[in-house]
Amino acid sequence: MAFHPKIGHDALRAEINMIPLIDVMLVLLIIFIIAAPLLTHAVKIDLPVADSAIVDMKPETIQLGIKADGQLLWNGNPVEESELETLMREAASHAPLPELHLQADASTPYELVARAMARASRAGLEKIGFVSKPEE
Repeated sequence: MAFHPKIGHDALRAEINMIPLIDVMLVLLIIFIIAAPLLTHAVKIDLPVADSAIVDMKPETIQLGIKADGQLLWNGNPVEESELETLMREAASHAPLPELHLQADASTPYELVARAMARASRAGLEKIGFVSKPEE
């Protein structure tokens, strides 16, 4: 008794026919080789050379200090609340919009800081930053 299949038996074999796959790949390769140069739309021109300096327009920085007693400092100079909005409107009219850096004492009431931020927003100063002393 033999328990192995007969060698000459009609067994089904499943194989993938690779010839059509290779033919399709070669046709696609030829199409891409022919089409690749047509996809570039570069025009060969001789551009002039200009010697100029790069303009680096950094925005101005305005320091607005608020002391605990309500005193306002515009770039280190004391100002009154009535003239603060005029200074802010004038600063907002500059070409690169300046940055406003708020420096408030640790014991300054929040109301004074919020009022200064509201004035800056109404005047058109959009970039407002807070300056603090780093922890040691």
